Amino acid sequence: MVKVDTFIEKAIAQIKEEVGDEKVVIALSGGVDSSVCAALAKQAIGENLICIYVNTGLMRKEETKRITELFGSGKSDGSGGLLVIDASDEFLDALEGEADPEAKRKIVGERFIRIFEREAKKTQATCLLQGTIYPDCIESEGGIKSHHNVGGMPSAIAFSKIIEPLRELYKDEVREIAAALSLPDEIVNRMPFPGPGLSVRVVGPVTREAIEVVREANAIVEEVLIPKYQPWQCLAALIGRGTGVKGDNRIFGWVVAVRAVYSRDGMTADPVQISYEDLAEIEKRITSTIPQVSRVCYDLSPKPPATIEYE
Repeated sequence: MVKVDTFIEKAIAQIKEEVGDEKVVIALSGGVDSSVCAALAKQAIGENLICIYVNTGLMRKEETKRITELFGSGKSDGSGGLLVIDASDEFLDALEGEADPEAKRKIVGERFIRIFEREAKKTQATCLLQGTIYPDCIESEGGIKSHHNVGGMPSAIAFSKIIEPLRELYKDEVREIAAALSLPDEIVNRMPFPGPGLSVRVVGPVTREAIEVVREANAIVEEVLIPKYQPWQCLAALIGRGTGVKGDNRIFGWVVAVRAVYSRDGMTADPVQISYEDLAEIEKRITSTIPQVSRVCYDLSPKPPATIEYE
């Protein structure tokens, strides 16, 4: 395990050394990885850090609002808090109709970089700081899946440096550091969420309708499961379509898969044993409030053989 105090001291010194007097933009999603990076960099370079949150249109329900509340909205020059960029149309247009999981990740990775390049140009920032952690590298380099911030990044990038102080850490180690930095408990224990967002919780072509359906279903799953089971991660995914009946009408609606796991570092995971009553509540809420959904399933697969996300 990482020696927390030693790591914090070395990471701050490393960022200072790598950055010097340059300005840095950070992709701050509100997750524990990027939040730890921001806290370390703030101590290292102060006002030369510009925190940017990008609303991709692929976020969980009310997520942009909550992240803005936690970090505070900033000014157009990147000062005074978090700079929030609404790029939802840009991402959704680029992903429209795309079904291949690797292509989705590369589209999202490139869009992120181009947006950060645009904002960096406005603020004269030359470096990019990312919350990449060790499992991202293992899965990308091992061919399991390309994380948007590793294998999904474009080859041509306009930054002089990409700084990744957490690259050798696992998620549980990052949480230890977050606690030592006195970050809020909501951030320390924040559930992992994929960089490509809800696009990889739609198995098959991305459409605006599919994203809205999975966003609503995901919110219901989290509302039911998080308070009672405190899973390491839980989610809803659209895994295809199936015939159903609503009222007196036949529908060919979405099939929603519910997934909830316990894990330590994300490298392995075990399914949560959810009571039948809670699964029935999730099914009833999803099918009664989301007209396009015809059925709900629960995924019992551990990791391995499955991954936690579907794509």
